[in-house]
Amino acid sequence: MEQTKKIVSDKMIGTDFSKKKLKYKKINFVILQAKKVKTTINLSTIMKKILIIGASGQIGSELTPAFRKIYGSDNVIASDCVYPLRPELAEAGPSEKIDATKQEEIAAVVKKYNIDTIFNLAAILSAKAELNPMLGWNIGIGSLLNCLEVSRELGTALFTPSSIGAFGPETPHDGTPQDTIQRPKTIYGVTKVTGELLSDYYHKRFGVDTRSVRFPGIISNVTLPGGGTTDYAVEIYYAAVKEGKFTCPLEAGTFMDMMYMPDAIKAIVDLMEADPTKLVHRNSFNVTAMSFDPEMIYAEIKKHIPSFTMTYDVDPLKQGIANSWPNYMDDSAARKEWNWKPTYNLETMTIDMLKVLKERFNK
Repeated sequence: MEQTKKIVSDKMIGTDFSKKKLKYKKINFVILQAKKVKTTINLSTIMKKILIIGASGQIGSELTPAFRKIYGSDNVIASDCVYPLRPELAEAGPSEKIDATKQEEIAAVVKKYNIDTIFNLAAILSAKAELNPMLGWNIGIGSLLNCLEVSRELGTALFTPSSIGAFGPETPHDGTPQDTIQRPKTIYGVTKVTGELLSDYYHKRFGVDTRSVRFPGIISNVTLPGGGTTDYAVEIYYAAVKEGKFTCPLEAGTFMDMMYMPDAIKAIVDLMEADPTKLVHRNSFNVTAMSFDPEMIYAEIKKHIPSFTMTYDVDPLKQGIANSWPNYMDDSAARKEWNWKPTYNLETMTIDMLKVLKERFNK
């Protein structure tokens, strides 16, 4: 079974799913509020004042400076519940303290800066959320509902990331379709499915411009992970450079979708700048760049650090979660509707990760 999965995964890297034909049923919704939205306007022409909630997190800490380069430092407001922000975020542009579970705090900042687009990145990641399910729910859904209401009342667009965690054991694991059964077995996954449904509802019922992607594991050379099931794929690079050895918490043969952070940022920008009239789906698009298991990433690192060694000490909680997630997703809908195409695969990501980390740690 593992050999079969490995062959599928090797083919997955660099595969262009846009060749697969998918048929969509067009549905016309007669909603008075939705008619007020000028859906023929490309969002890039109106995304002028941006609020990032959760700017200190794994995605936010890199999305914020990237957006400031694209849209201008003064036009991207960084916020987090932990305040003040780190100097590199606080000193490079405006920042605010926001507890995303308090709607009035979000609304006040939106009004203060005349925000037109909110990026809601507040969440408790999968493994950590299992240790405190109510916290995972309150942060994941409480913050989303607050952002949706503010967007409805004040007319902003809203991006909230979903995840491969939105799928479950009953989901087809190989070539997971865009539209398929979603029965997650973690509170993190439950919040993501709920978030997708709520975001679609607010778009269809109130005309709110909601958009989202189902992120795979995201690998960053800037910010350490914070309690996710795919964290090993970040930790292994740091361990290889700093210690020359790594203890893997997942079994060999455990395949999951992954993506390098530059591609994650690219996916967000590409989707939010996409022509809304081309979007058949909204919440949420499958996106991926590569799929691998621990042995494959280990072998790739070993090409550059021959002395690197890896052993296994399986974490039952993380392994159980990983087993319920896809081996690899079909992201042809994203490729068709907004021309999604990743830049990095396992080989090129490994080269860049090791280069950056070796320079940082003087190795």
